Amino acid sequence: MALAISALAGTAATAQSDFEPSPNIRQYAPRLVEIMSAAQLQHLKLWFAGKSKNWELAAYELRQLTNSLAQAAVFYPGIPVSNVTTMEEPLLSIADAIETRDGRKFAASMRGLTDGCNACHTSLERSFIAIGVPTDQQPPANQIFAPMGKAQKK
Repeated sequence: MALAISALAGTAATAQSDFEPSPNIRQYAPRLVEIMSAAQLQHLKLWFAGKSKNWELAAYELRQLTNSLAQAAVFYPGIPVSNVTTMEEPLLSIADAIETRDGRKFAASMRGLTDGCNACHTSLERSFIAIGVPTDQQPPANQIFAPMGKAQKK
């Protein structure tokens, strides 16, 4: 998976769309918060696509999320390699659930991915950034804003 993430990162960093950037523009390196905000949105959209059994959209959002995680690893080499490689199992499990159109496995795999996100945040002393499996509240939200002890008691 680390190799897959590295391979994806090369294309993710340079080919964000079908449009070529102007040759006059300087190379832009996104801030980690921008990459992670995109990943959070992709996590949200992945959940709702799978919950709705829109497997094509779920596969697309999984690719986008994987690209974002790879991009973070490439632009921010200070992120421990173990944080990146521990995401392999949940990502592969989600891919398998999408391929087999297994809603139960998808939901369980999304919980594993979410746990992996929070474990990474904790290891980087950012446990105050807590992600949850999305809810049906309006607007859809997947960030837990209450401190972890209080949020888990609900």
